[in-house]
Amino acid sequence: MSLTEALGRFVSEISFERLPSEAVEVARLGFIDTAATMIAGAGEPAPQILRRVLEPAEGKATLYFSGVRAKAPEAAWINGTAGHALDYDDVALRGHPSTVIVPALLAEGESLEASGRDLLTAYVAGYETWAELSERDPGHHHRKGWHPTGIFGAIAAAAACSVLRRLDGGRAACALALGASQSGGIMANFGTMTKPFHAGRAAYAGLISARLAAEGFTASGDALEHPQGFLSAVSPEGKVDRESPASGLGKRWKILGERLGIKKYPACYCTHRALDAILELLQSRPLKAEEIARITVSLSDTHALILRNHLPQTGLAAKFSIEFAMAAAVLARRAGLGEYTDAFVARPEVQALMGRVAVETNRDYDPEQWGASVFDQVRVELASGEVIASEKVRYAKGHGTRPLAEGELFEKFRSCLDTGGATIAPRILFDRLKGMERLCARELTRNA
Repeated sequence: MSLTEALGRFVSEISFERLPSEAVEVARLGFIDTAATMIAGAGEPAPQILRRVLEPAEGKATLYFSGVRAKAPEAAWINGTAGHALDYDDVALRGHPSTVIVPALLAEGESLEASGRDLLTAYVAGYETWAELSERDPGHHHRKGWHPTGIFGAIAAAAACSVLRRLDGGRAACALALGASQSGGIMANFGTMTKPFHAGRAAYAGLISARLAAEGFTASGDALEHPQGFLSAVSPEGKVDRESPASGLGKRWKILGERLGIKKYPACYCTHRALDAILELLQSRPLKAEEIARITVSLSDTHALILRNHLPQTGLAAKFSIEFAMAAAVLARRAGLGEYTDAFVARPEVQALMGRVAVETNRDYDPEQWGASVFDQVRVELASGEVIASEKVRYAKGHGTRPLAEGELFEKFRSCLDTGGATIAPRILFDRLKGMERLCARELTRNA
């Protein structure tokens, strides 16, 4: 059986009853965090422009929990873009799985009147599909120029929506193959509106793929593993494993290993370990900018490549700048939504301090965190000549091994809903999502 066919069969046979309870909890966390970031990002230019251009007709799906309705494909596209617009959404599997999978599922779930149990099951199917494909390649897709969220997301969303539509193995495999032909997203567009567009477009592509497959649209049964198929096409070095059987599907749940990393800061995850490091250092030694001669950040060369903006001029560009992250930490003692704005980035003292930040790279990669070094560290050289080193940080706060406490998770949720001007009380929606297996999709997305 081909890999494409094996994944199709897995998707067709998965059920809520077969899921480990821990897998359900990870999926629930993905829905909670994505609902928050979707609402927070709803007013950003990227989803607003997209909505104006698409002019979605009224349908059964809801736009960012607002009560405004649209056709499901366009809703998935707009909501996925909103969820990733602030780069505040969760991370795993080299990218951002939930901001693709959740918008696709909510939109299609409303259309099909799916249950919360169906949504959670479908999420796990999408996550496992993404994990199965991404883990077959030892290369770093970012170094090739691929945005993993865009290339893996369309296939994962196709798998998830296939579960909602209860496709048989053959049609689910076609949906995955269709998703593979719609994969895309290049790193050169990081720091612009196009990066969140990758996530929204992948959500749309996955939903459409499952719908087409349900109607008998055909695609290759080996589209994923063929020598001219998906895995070969996107492989950074051509060392991808296309031949090993997918024997662990439904037996060894990958979602239990990597889980999800919940972001504390609304910026590229590559900045988070260094931000944790310098903020902790500043707690014990409250330095002022004028005391600092130089800040040196040690991180992997892959993460340095992703953090491509060394003197950003906008809030979007600053999300991919380690120089800005360090400057914000020193000057504001935080790096939150209020700092990643055009106005804060443009401050003269911010621009000046960014110029005193240096990057030191290495290839001492962590075997458990793709593209990351074994640890990140910050060194601060003072004008007096004294050098202060931070702790070595391997896992950012919010990583699956260092999860946020429920109070911290709710505080992020609350602040996101406040930022987005939500009409629903944060506690009501948070509790609703916490108990989503007892509700249906339409009950989850009610804005009151």
